[in-house]
Amino acid sequence: MAEDDPTINVDQVPPDEGADRLSAILTAIAKGQHRERISIADLLHALEHRAIGALMFIFAVPNAIPVPPGVSAVLGAPLIFLSFQLMIGRRPWLPRIITDRSLSRVDFEKVVDLAAPWLAKAERLMRPRFAFLAAPPAEYLVGAVCLLLSIILFLPIPLGNMLPAFTICVLALGVLERDGVWISIGIACAIAAVVIVWGVVLALLWSALFLLSNIFGITLAAG
Repeated sequence: MAEDDPTINVDQVPPDEGADRLSAILTAIAKGQHRERISIADLLHALEHRAIGALMFIFAVPNAIPVPPGVSAVLGAPLIFLSFQLMIGRRPWLPRIITDRSLSRVDFEKVVDLAAPWLAKAERLMRPRFAFLAAPPAEYLVGAVCLLLSIILFLPIPLGNMLPAFTICVLALGVLERDGVWISIGIACAIAAVVIVWGVVLALLWSALFLLSNIFGITLAAG
């Protein structure tokens, strides 16, 4: 851990701010002045009781919004592990090589300041609906979709960050709040993200082949 106190206390959230809401919990963590750095292990401990959806949201959101340099690299790595665990129905766990990574509290606060207002608005819209879509076995399918998006996010693909990350955020919140409507919206966004990223990959491959054909005088077969 980065500080002497190994845990982050989220019990100080005022009740009128919605102590059970993820936006209030993240704000409480970000505003805590007793530590200079926040590690992945700190977040894992503080958010574990909010289930895997909360963890996936906070690790995905830096890739969906403009954040300080380096934040996405720290918070993006756990997504593949968490998505896989959601897919197989396991409790959230991350290897120490990831949990030991940390970022400054100031940078984390910047991320929360950007994301929390939008998250609070989303939380007011969400409620348990079509809960079967947020429960096994449908939840495992959501995990598989998030795993695919996490892999796309991890790869150095142009336009392969923001839309997959946004989609993971929507799906994670849907699972967290047991809102099947949000999960349905997330699945639609996932299809769009995969189609767009696949189109980008094909365009890059075709451009590379076209460039090589001009350099080496190779004729590309049509169709």
